Amino acid sequence: MPKMIFVSLPVADVARATAFYEAIGFEKDPMFSGDHASSMKWSDAIVVMLADRAFFATLTTKPVIDPREGSSVLLALSRDSRAEVDAITEAALAAGGRTVHEPEDEGFIYSRAFEDLDGHGWGPVWMDVAAFEAKMQPQTASA
Repeated sequence: MPKMIFVSLPVADVARATAFYEAIGFEKDPMFSGDHASSMKWSDAIVVMLADRAFFATLTTKPVIDPREGSSVLLALSRDSRAEVDAITEAALAAGGRTVHEPEDEGFIYSRAFEDLDGHGWGPVWMDVAAFEAKMQPQTASA
């Protein structure tokens, strides 16, 4: 089995959250979905489980926070271009999400940020790795 990541998020309304995540490009896996949770596939190695708050509470002994009132995690999604960063962000906003900050553009890295319907923070990002590596190389002085 390849290394994978499974992220569980508490949500107020599973059906509504499922529709939001489908709108931004996730695929629902019916085999691992039901009345209290939806398994949403981002890639072969990344799955987000949207669990209603009562079901999520059975997965932890800690209090379940409202992510609109506090923050415990920010999730970044790599994209292949600036246009893909914009597309997923615009899809999130059209599906009811909220923008967190204006686009950040460092030339070699471009990112935006949005929250889903329940306040979970997502940051799509594109990076020109070659340009980043070139910028980070120590500058040598000419003799």
